[in-house]
Amino acid sequence: MTGYAIETMTGGGVRDAIADLVALLQDAVESNASVGYVLPLADGELEAFWHEVALDIDDGLRHLLVVREQGRIVGTVILAPATKSNQAHRAEVQKLLVLRAARHRGIGEALMRRVEVLAATLGRWLLTLDTRAASDAERLYSRCGYALAGSNPDYATDP
Repeated sequence: MTGYAIETMTGGGVRDAIADLVALLQDAVESNASVGYVLPLADGELEAFWHEVALDIDDGLRHLLVVREQGRIVGTVILAPATKSNQAHRAEVQKLLVLRAARHRGIGEALMRRVEVLAATLGRWLLTLDTRAASDAERLYSRCGYALAGSNPDYATDP
């Protein structure tokens, strides 16, 4: 990946970039990504998600990394460290999103590599995530060295 910088967002940064973040998440949902939402989207549903992320960042419960291209956010990944005392070694990777127009250029893999570095700096060495079987996302995670821990048929509704 060349020409891109990966930034760590603050809660205020999320609030300032809400339009880009909503557009990115909407693009993912519309491209049938398994990201927790189904069409049709309710008014304000995606904005509410990003406002929740901003609050969690303010409280130290999540970390958001973004990639911008020409000032616009084209990729994200969230690291959500587990909060229970017996899980201080693990975190969940959430919302790895890359705008359709920016895919297949290494942005997703770069975000995964950077979120792994972030996790290590926080003492989190076990990362978990979920995705749809046989998807582009699953292939990306496999290329990044992630192993399938199991499958749950009908785990989520198809967006």
